[in-house]
Amino acid sequence: MNLKKPKFWDNKKPNLIAYLLYPLALFIENTLKFIPKPNKKKFKIKTICIGNIYLGGTGKTSLSIKLNKLLNERNIKSCFVKKYYKKQIDEQKLLKNNGKLFLSSKRIDALEEAENQNYDIAILDDGLQDKTIDYDISFVCFNNVNWIGNGMTLPAGPLRENMNKIENYDHIFLNGNLENIDYLTQEIHKINSNINIHLGEYEPINLDEFKKNKKYLVFSGIGNHQTFVSMIKKNGLEVLKDLEFSDHYAYTRKDIDKILNEAVNLNCEIITTEKDFLRLNNYNVSGIKIMKAELKIIDEDKLIKSII
Repeated sequence: MNLKKPKFWDNKKPNLIAYLLYPLALFIENTLKFIPKPNKKKFKIKTICIGNIYLGGTGKTSLSIKLNKLLNERNIKSCFVKKYYKKQIDEQKLLKNNGKLFLSSKRIDALEEAENQNYDIAILDDGLQDKTIDYDISFVCFNNVNWIGNGMTLPAGPLRENMNKIENYDHIFLNGNLENIDYLTQEIHKINSNINIHLGEYEPINLDEFKKNKKYLVFSGIGNHQTFVSMIKKNGLEVLKDLEFSDHYAYTRKDIDKILNEAVNLNCEIITTEKDFLRLNNYNVSGIKIMKAELKIIDEDKLIKSII
């Protein structure tokens, strides 16, 4: 089953449904405080956690891939560590295509394997809420458009933990197309004036494969669909229609046929993400083009220095 997050989660302010769910969210939040905290394990290998508070697409995988590339360019032996989830096969494939991935049902086991193979740095794609690991560095990722949604915790809103928890972290990464930067920076500094804020922007790396005199239908099943569409438009391509599916959506043949027929009716070509293409299961994909994108870190030198 592919569950799509409720639209009211991303309202700028909580609505009636959010307020009705607030007592449950508050109960869950307070209950978690009484759960005994496990002893955190410290590893010899340097651990960098790329996590989030907002549930959904915040660019964790994109940042993980970019960091790995930058570290390897500096002859630092780095790898990816990820907890195995069946529905995240697409992300696992994407990480494997861009470096060495250690995958396990327990992050601790994957880290021990990476350590035994003498890697210098382990980049954990997700795991901010995993309290069994003593991370050396943690990045909390946010998407510039979605930000914190209505600001409430689950199930009243999209936050895994209260936003005030960012006072416990050293680094925040804002990614997208550089929207709302001044406003977001001000909101973050109200909670933690000392936190390091890093900026990222998505850039297409195969734009020359697309013609600007054509029209396009764009579809994706990622957590930051609108950011993907915005990037395409920002680079001069005309989007006639965009179709949003739930994150990690498992496409069926019927879905693909519907998309192809819609493109024929609109007389346009089709664009999707690299991550979505990995989930098309070799269906009729001859008319579907991949827009590959890379995350550009605006303050790259500053961010790398904070790591090494």
